[in-house]
Amino acid sequence: MPSSDSTETGKSHQLKSVSVVGGFLDGQRFDLSDGLNCVIGARGTGKTTVLEFVRYAMDAMPTDGAARKRVESLVEQNLAGGRVEVAVRTKDGLAYTVSRSAGDDPVVLDEIRNPTDISLRSGGLFKVDIFSQNEVEAIADQASSQLDLIDNFEADRIAGIEHRIRTLKADLAGNASKITPLQQKADSIAEELNALPGLNEKLKAFTAEGGDDAAAINQAHGLKALRDRERRAVGATNDLLAELYRAIDGCAGHIGQRLATIFTEDMLKGPNGALVEELRLGLQTCSDDVDRLLRDALERIRAEGETVAAKAGKLDLAHKQQELKFQELLEKHKEAQGKAAERHRLEKLRNDLMAKQRERDQLLEQLKALRDERARLLRQLSELRDERFGIRQGIVDRINAALSPTIKVSIIQFGNPEEYRALLEEALKDNRLRRNVVAAKVVNAFWPAELAEVVKQRDAQALIDKAELNADQADKVMAAMVGSQVLFDLETIELIDLPKIELNDNGTLKETTSLSTGQKCTTILPILLLDSENPLLIDQPEDNLDNRFVFETIVESIGKIKQRRQLIFVTHNPNIPVLGDADKVFVLDSDGTTARKVSEGTVDHCKDHIVTLLEGGADAFKRRKARYSY
Repeated sequence: MPSSDSTETGKSHQLKSVSVVGGFLDGQRFDLSDGLNCVIGARGTGKTTVLEFVRYAMDAMPTDGAARKRVESLVEQNLAGGRVEVAVRTKDGLAYTVSRSAGDDPVVLDEIRNPTDISLRSGGLFKVDIFSQNEVEAIADQASSQLDLIDNFEADRIAGIEHRIRTLKADLAGNASKITPLQQKADSIAEELNALPGLNEKLKAFTAEGGDDAAAINQAHGLKALRDRERRAVGATNDLLAELYRAIDGCAGHIGQRLATIFTEDMLKGPNGALVEELRLGLQTCSDDVDRLLRDALERIRAEGETVAAKAGKLDLAHKQQELKFQELLEKHKEAQGKAAERHRLEKLRNDLMAKQRERDQLLEQLKALRDERARLLRQLSELRDERFGIRQGIVDRINAALSPTIKVSIIQFGNPEEYRALLEEALKDNRLRRNVVAAKVVNAFWPAELAEVVKQRDAQALIDKAELNADQADKVMAAMVGSQVLFDLETIELIDLPKIELNDNGTLKETTSLSTGQKCTTILPILLLDSENPLLIDQPEDNLDNRFVFETIVESIGKIKQRRQLIFVTHNPNIPVLGDADKVFVLDSDGTTARKVSEGTVDHCKDHIVTLLEGGADAFKRRKARYSY
């Protein structure tokens, strides 16, 4: 079990060490400080590789496809079939080691190196905020990345809500898969029932023509129709018992059969054979118990089938006797014989339709229950999305409080309709429309749930009036969506919260997409350097920034945050370790084949190596140390 160290709790999540076995950094171990760590060295010495190895081990891979392939390629080339291990400690003081070999999934080990069932992908430990070269700049250009940036400040809470949202959406998808076939069947029966009023009118006409014999004839026909329903009921009962028997019989022996394919001979003879055999025996016992219960159930169904058969025989005998009396009645009333066959046919049709009516009533009850359930799930989904937005708005307020007036962040709930628009364009692709234009008009006019209701009501005029479509366009939108899965998708489609980050440029607020490369980094970096529970790793944060900004903003931010958040920077700019008063500096060198640490420790301990990388040499180092009082 993981242990707790009270001296390291209540602060933040931490990476304690990084160890590499095999490849370019074979045998290197980096024991990290809780504050500012800097990895420095000349180009090609493995600085970036250290960061990307941590990213790989912690399963914090980029979501962008090209970036992900770049990291995977770097890991494959530089790990060379080896292994990365990262020792971590949670904010609660729990210690683990994350081990990941090349090509395998990460494994989380407890303090005594026993594997756990913790999954990094599902947020079982904590999130590590890692940014490769140019990723900081990329955040400024992508709304999705900016939203991720905001979410990182409350990663655990957001992840919890996202998990609940995914669960709800899966439940809603299952709900829709039940509603659709039931609704189709109910609609089909409704079309058949259109014939019922006409049948009833025809049967009333027979009654009116009956004269003195009408009562007797009507009663006899009614009883004949009842006998017909009784025969169908017996048949349905036999079908039900047979279906149940087949279903249970098909399950008998199923577990035992599968066990033979699951637990192979080599597994039972392997190093964990005893444990595997114990597992197999437990399942075999379960299989035997289940099979015994199934055999008992089969015997009970067989016995009931015999009972039904015996009673059905008695019922059939009664029917034959009653049919003879019916025929005698028809003989007695010869005038009614000519119409008897037609009347019987109509009665049978009516009985069939009445059975359909009862079936439809049952279907409508099921549909009501499913729609009530759906309404409840949709309310929960809406509440979760509101809760998530509330968290995001709180984060935005905190960012603004820390960085205003230089940087302003805002967020609009449901402000990004891209998924909604894409859904409509896909639905309209086969309708010979300028689907991008039509979809844009509809998106601007209706919320997704509103559009779903318009389509359900077949209200093409609303599309014409509100979305400014012409009649042909409105009809084609209706045709594409009526009765389709799109209606369910509209109820759950994500209208993504839209962030906006702006830089105060001489009194004018400018959005990040309109900024220069340097200004983009100037805007995003201070946000990254705010308080968070997550370790922050950045590869060369000084890229595209002048030294003045590095000192006035970056170094100042580092000085404030490193007491509360672990920072790991890969850098070739000595201003960061020197002026940031790094708690730990790692100096790397390489012979082109392998890389190694040539020094590690405080700034003073590593100053000779830092001096060689600093423009201006030793004098510059001394002047900066003295000037900035570090």
